[in-house]
Amino acid sequence: MAILYPIDGYKSTGIKRLKRLEKTLDSTLVERYLKPGSFKRSDEVNLWLCEDTKPVDSLMVVDKDFQSKTRRLFPSRAGYGIAVMDMSNTDDLKYAQLNENSGFQPGSVGKIAVATAFFNELRNLCPEDWSVRQRLMKNKIVRSGNWGLYDHHTIPVVNLEKDKMVKRTVVFNDEFSLYEWLDHMLSVSNNGAASIVWREALLMHVFGDTYFSLTQEEADAYFNQADKSELTDIAIDLVNQPLRNLGIAHEEWRLGSFFTNG
Repeated sequence: MAILYPIDGYKSTGIKRLKRLEKTLDSTLVERYLKPGSFKRSDEVNLWLCEDTKPVDSLMVVDKDFQSKTRRLFPSRAGYGIAVMDMSNTDDLKYAQLNENSGFQPGSVGKIAVATAFFNELRNLCPEDWSVRQRLMKNKIVRSGNWGLYDHHTIPVVNLEKDKMVKRTVVFNDEFSLYEWLDHMLSVSNNGAASIVWREALLMHVFGDTYFSLTQEEADAYFNQADKSELTDIAIDLVNQPLRNLGIAHEEWRLGSFFTNG
């Protein structure tokens, strides 16, 4: 099973935020902020329904009692579009929906498309060996540059030697591993990190195997010299085509621009 982001994931990912959490597992302060599920370790994380042979449509059957309880959580005219699956008992799934045919494109949902593009390009780069992909994400350090600017969402910056963490916005000279940029994008929804993850997926696509040894200077030079119109077409196709391959049509979802203006 691919290692995800459990609380003991520092050894496999190098994400310093996880090491800090792991060091404070016995702290009542941590327990005040983390739910019980957040303490799951690698061998306790299971991807539910991955081996289920039931078609998706058969799972999305409204449970009347669960539907009634869900509706009471939201004002009747609030305009929310809700779809929720209660998987606390895998033998008795419960589904509810509200304004299920209304179309919305909340911004941060696009980060799932960026993550899909990133892991798609990573698979293309290392199709046979997950351990190679993991080493690349853990060991390749890339700089923010203008791509991470400007975003009001903060990121956790951890100094393990001093056992300190500060929360601040991304700055030009920030350098993190691919794993940490992914974590910044997904755990705190940082827009700058999303643009950087998208950038790295683009570089994987353009440079192929050369990406393993690609320097920051070479990457910066490429973007300075590349045809901007062609670059835009590649970038947009990169994040949208994997969704088309999954059967998500253009009119259902599309991502058209980066998350930051830097």
